[in-house]
Amino acid sequence: MKRAYNFGAGPAAIPTEVLEIAQKELLDYEDSGISIMEASHRSKLYDNVHTSAIKNIRELYKLPDDFEVLFLQGGASMQFAMIPMNLYKGGCVQYANTGAWSKKAIKEAAIQGIVPQIVATSEEGSFNHIPKVNFDDDCDYAYITSNNTIYGTQYKEFPKTSSPLIVDASSDLFSYAVDWNRVDLLFGGAQKNAGPSGVTIVIIRKNLLDRVEESVPTMLRYKTYADANSLYNTPPTFGIYILNLVLEWIKGKGGIEAIDKENRVKAKILYDAIDNSQGFYIGHAQKNSRSLMNVSFNIKDKNEQLEAELLKEAGEKNMIGLKGHRSIGGLRASIYNAMTLEGVEALANLMQDFAKKHA
Repeated sequence: MKRAYNFGAGPAAIPTEVLEIAQKELLDYEDSGISIMEASHRSKLYDNVHTSAIKNIRELYKLPDDFEVLFLQGGASMQFAMIPMNLYKGGCVQYANTGAWSKKAIKEAAIQGIVPQIVATSEEGSFNHIPKVNFDDDCDYAYITSNNTIYGTQYKEFPKTSSPLIVDASSDLFSYAVDWNRVDLLFGGAQKNAGPSGVTIVIIRKNLLDRVEESVPTMLRYKTYADANSLYNTPPTFGIYILNLVLEWIKGKGGIEAIDKENRVKAKILYDAIDNSQGFYIGHAQKNSRSLMNVSFNIKDKNEQLEAELLKEAGEKNMIGLKGHRSIGGLRASIYNAMTLEGVEALANLMQDFAKKHA
């Protein structure tokens, strides 16, 4: 069996150990005679998985009791609309615009007749840094995207505000400890750093659940999911099963703190390869905003011919998913939790050899 080093931005790599367990259990889960994907979401068989996933999220994140863990569908894009539907009360809403996903969230609020206030932006610098942001303390909510997959930028700490802080953590879920004193709702699609596509995780402070108006459709209310333990309708059961295996894998690695330490080592290897290339590679993000999850860079003078050649050589060495996003071009290495140190070292070695050959 050949496993590639998958540097794709998402759906992204899932730990090999997790896939091997799922492969072993696929036809017969716990001697039930059926696959977990065939089990009723009302069955005891599935309930154990569902309950375990929520328990593991609470344990890994050290989640306070005044937060609910919800499983939804529709990805982060659905959350862009659900957040204003559930939390807007006619006051101000404020956003930090740090890239494509923030812009989409702002657009979804505006569609609902809300006038979002953009209190910080890095658009003038092609989103190459995290801008300083000061949210007001009396807004219905304040909104950030913790990590920006396209541009390779990431918040080093969340802003302080008395307004409920909303965090889109789709691309850095379970990769660092969260200060829950600063956060009121954190959400993310699982497919970048926590499992397969199809599962959306929402962690919400309980006192926000009753804000929603009766005019909001049932399936678009957080309270619907909270009241029914995310079982109001059929949840993405197989995705939650894989998510739970990933959470168990993180626990086996030593928890989020150990994952964070390993991610910092991996990121340093790639950023050193960029910084020590005598200008052959140019990182997109400013150094103080660099992401530990997505390393976006170009070859000097944005040489598309050389970039294509590097992609070709990477493919020949079993490294995939390195093409940069179309909006900024270049290359991008997504080094989420499941990317191994071995894979990162292989890419760094290739980059160094390629730079020597073409400098």
